[in-house]
Parts: sequence; C-alpha cells; structure tokens
Amino acid sequence: MKNSVRQPSLAVLAMSESWQMITALLGGTKTMRDSGETYLPKWPNEESESYTARLKVATLYPAFSRTSDVLAAKPFSKPVTLSEDTPTKIDDWSNDVDLQGRNLHSFSNEVMRDCMSYGLSGVMVDYPKVEGVQTLADEKRIGARPYFTRYAPGAILGWKTQTSNGVEKLIQIRLLESVTEEDGEFGEKIIEQVRVLVPGSWATYRKMENKDDWIIHEEGTTTLSEIPFVFFYGIRKGYGISSPPLLDLAYLNVEHWQSSSDQQTILHVARVPILTIIGAENDSQITVGASSAVKLPLTADMKFVEHSGAAIEAGRASIADLEERMRQTGAELLVLKPGKVTATQISSDNEGNKCVLQAITENFEDALDQCLQFMAEWVGEAEGGSVTLFKDFGVSSLAEASAELLLKANQSGNLSDETFFSEMQRRGIISSDVEWLDEQERIGEQGPALGGITDPLPTVKPDFTPPTVDLAPVLSAIEAIQIPEPDKPEPFDDAPLVESLNAIKQQLTDFMSHKPEPAKEPTPVDLSPLEARIEELSKRIDEPQEAEIDLSPIQAQISALAEQVSKLAAIVAARPDPVVQQPPPVIIMDSQGNVKKQINIIRNEAGAIVGAETSQTVQ
Repeated sequence: MKNSVRQPSLAVLAMSESWQMITALLGGTKTMRDSGETYLPKWPNEESESYTARLKVATLYPAFSRTSDVLAAKPFSKPVTLSEDTPTKIDDWSNDVDLQGRNLHSFSNEVMRDCMSYGLSGVMVDYPKVEGVQTLADEKRIGARPYFTRYAPGAILGWKTQTSNGVEKLIQIRLLESVTEEDGEFGEKIIEQVRVLVPGSWATYRKMENKDDWIIHEEGTTTLSEIPFVFFYGIRKGYGISSPPLLDLAYLNVEHWQSSSDQQTILHVARVPILTIIGAENDSQITVGASSAVKLPLTADMKFVEHSGAAIEAGRASIADLEERMRQTGAELLVLKPGKVTATQISSDNEGNKCVLQAITENFEDALDQCLQFMAEWVGEAEGGSVTLFKDFGVSSLAEASAELLLKANQSGNLSDETFFSEMQRRGIISSDVEWLDEQERIGEQGPALGGITDPLPTVKPDFTPPTVDLAPVLSAIEAIQIPEPDKPEPFDDAPLVESLNAIKQQLTDFMSHKPEPAKEPTPVDLSPLEARIEELSKRIDEPQEAEIDLSPIQAQISALAEQVSKLAAIVAARPDPVVQQPPPVIIMDSQGNVKKQINIIRNEAGAIVGAETSQTVQ
C-alpha cells in the first residue's frame, strides 16, 4: 500500500493516454513547441538545426481550446438557478462555494471546461478541520461550513466501488494534492501528498525523504457514511470512466499543427530562388552581386531556379479543408439527434431530440445536485435542493451549428465580416446570388436597428422645449393589425398604419421647423413601447405559417415604421444648442458595440433643425 498509493489505476492510465495531447493543445503554441517531436515529428534525414528552426516558427491554430471554451460556456449563458426547496444556508454558501471567492456559477463553469476538454472532473464536498469544536454553536461561531474542492483529471489517481442492492457506490478514492508549506523565514516549498478517503474516515500520505515509501501524514474521521466525492463526465463510459467529447477535434488540431509547419517550410523554400550553374568547373570562383560579373565556359549556363508553386496551393487547400473539418467536428455536439424514448415515458415534442452537449449538461446537473446533497448532509439538512442550467442551445443541422460557432468567432474579432459572409453563403444560409460588395452597400443604406442608437453627445443645457410627440395613433394602428388566419386569408388593410405614419411625418416636420426658445426642460419621448410592439409583431410575422399568406405588405410597413422611429429618436437625442453650428452625429452601433453608421443632424443658420440624414457605413 505504501508504494502503490501514488500509482494511477489502470482505468486512469487508459484515459490519460489522450490527456497529454489535450494539455499540450490547451497550453497553446509554447506548450506545443516544448513538446518537440511528440507532435511535430522530424523528417527523415532532417538535420537537427533545421528541425529546431522549423519548430521555433511553428504556430498553433487554437481550434481545440477555443471550441472547448465556447461549448463549455453555453450552459452558463444564463446564471445557474437553485430550486425553491434549496435550504437558505446552502443558497447563501453558493455565493462562495469553494471558500476562495467563486460562486456556484463560475465554479461549475470551470468544472465543465474539464469535462469538455478532458472528459472528466471531480468535486469533493469537504468540511474544514476544526480544533476544539464540540457543538453546532461553536461551528457557527468560527464560520465552519462545507465547501467544494475541484479535482482535475490528473489529480484523480484511482477508486474502488461496491454494488449494493443494484447501486454502485464509492468505497475508496485516491486524490493527488499539492500543499505549500513554509521553508525557513522567507521561503516556501511544495509538497506532494495523496489523500485517501473511505466511508467515515480519511488519511493523507506523504513520501519519505530519500525513499520511495509513502507513509501516513495525517488521518481522521468524518460524520458521513459515504465518501463525499462526485464524478463529472464528458462522454460517460462507466463509473469514473469517460472520454473527451472533442477528442477527434484534438487529433485534427495536431494534424493542422503538423500541416501548417510543412506549409511554412515550403513557403520559405519557394520564396528563396536557388542559383544553379550548369557546366562550370568545380574549382570555379564565382561572385554574385549587383556590380559583379561572372565568367563561365562557353558550354556553361547559370540561372535561378524557382518553385512552381503547385504544392503551395495544394497545401493551402488542405489546411483550409482541415479547418473546416475542425469547425464541423466541434459543431456536431450542438446538433439535435433522435433520442431513446420509451412507451411509458411522457415527454415533450423535443424530449426525444437532444444534442450531445444537452445530454452532457443534464448529467452535469445531476452531479451538481449530488454535491448539494452532500453539503446538506454535512450540516444535518434532509434535502440539498437542485440546480438548473441553461440547455436551449440545440440546433437542427450541422450547418446551423457551425454557423453559430462562426458567429461567435466573428463577434470576438477572430473572423472578418467578409469571411463570415462567405462561410454563411457556402452553408446555404445566405443566397449564392448575393454579392459581398452589394450587401455592404445595402447595410450602409438601411435604417438603424431598433435599440442601436446611442447618445454620445455631451450634456448641454437645452435651449428650447421640443414639442411633445404623440405616439398614440401609431400604437393604435399597430394594435389594429391582424395577421390573417391560414383558413381565412384576407387582404391586409394598411390604411390605419399609413395614416399614423403620415402623422409621424407631420410631427417630424413640425419638430424640425421649431425655432430656439428660452431654455426649458425637454419633454421626454419614450420610444420603448413602440419598439417593443414592432419587435413583437416582427416575430409573429416570422413564425411559420400553415398556409401561403402574403405578409410582405405588413413587413414593408413595419420596416418603414422602424426607420421613422429611428430618425425620430436620433433627432430627439440631438438636443440642438444655438451655440453649436453643426451638432455631432448620432452614432448607430450593433449589439457588439461596433460602429456601423451615423445619422447627421442638419441645422440651418438660425439654429433650427432642418433634417436628419443617414450616412454611409463607418469603417
């Protein structure tokens, strides 16, 4: 036992075969370079100096790490929620669930990253070791309470289970830990120890100095009849055994690392032409330079030989294909797949269709529930409650899933707008007839998106009172719009909406011609009800219809109304000041904060607003 307590079990050794590669990929370019020939083999007959130079310039395309982070973050797009039956004290403890300042949301996200990257993680629900405590009041006074401790895959050395009444339970687990202790007055040292837990007791083992033996350093008992340790899985294969969900992507990423190095090398060779001399004597002295001449025999020839470039294009195409395969491999985890639903199961329409990530998230919820239950048992509570994670991220097709990953890359600045457009077009999401340059022009000409107007103007004392803008006719007209029923298609009557739009235009005209007056507080104009109603109606129009109904008149009127509302909001936001001859523009931004266009407020010499113009897209 002494010599084997540190030895990983056979199951851990089998799983860890892929962990080294995953760790290198997560470490980025530096870690991959440090791995040397493990993931970048040396070519036959390649000199060590050439290989070293090739390794130093190799750069990793971080497809595995980025995809793992994006997928691990999806269940935490919304805060983790606790059920109503969760004890109040556990709810409070969730704000600092590990006694290191991390709440349940951030702690769980870190555990999920382990599951997505390595396929396995573990959490021990521990209780602090306290001295001289005899009552619950003493524990409360010193602040003793249970907490979570995360154990990454490499820290889980082995375990034993026992089946009782059909239930497999943990009867032993070995966990590798690193403990920092003082070493002299200013120094410190890191000591490796193995924690062994069995039901009702625990012990830590440390290696003897100058020996291979491991001996007990500390030991103690617990008040629980079970081991408070919970496994979290990627793709579960058995108790404590799992596989990384993105393992195929990891292999593809290593292949990309190797292929990119080859491409870099051939580009270097192709860019440097080779001077070739044919027919000269072996002892000929040759000087090459701008002010030099070369004397050769009549039968000799000298020229530069350059690469044809065919292999360069083939390599580029191969790398592009690899990158697409990596995107598709990562996206597969988001595609809904038929599930197994028994005849006795009562489920919703989507219950039988789950993507891999949704299944992983559901198992993750169950593991967190078990952790909360252990926390409750430590303090004598009957129930620990349950957690709910966000799971509404499944998509119906691989193209849709990969498109979502592309959108994330575009939003984070790792993919250009033009490349994003072409990739969406290649997936059939955007029509092949649409040209990028034409689309840029359309984006520049269209009105601002609702909610996309910001007010960057400095705070100035208003010099007049804008007239109150009455939105009631517009709201009434929109309320009157009825989407035709599939079985009773009727023509759309747009007269009320047109009339209300004309009223808005008249209000704008009156507003623009208003002359400066003595300073008064401006009348606020709240456009949010109108914007909300437009958005609601737009969603209703976009819903699938069972019968062919021409909704284009409604859509056209909604677009026109949205444009008028945006112009009105821009003019109201400008707040003219007679001291300023030309107000600054109103900036239009998208949801990521990127400047897309601007609305210029036009004023005459008298200080009155005479118009509002939408400028071209701001680059």
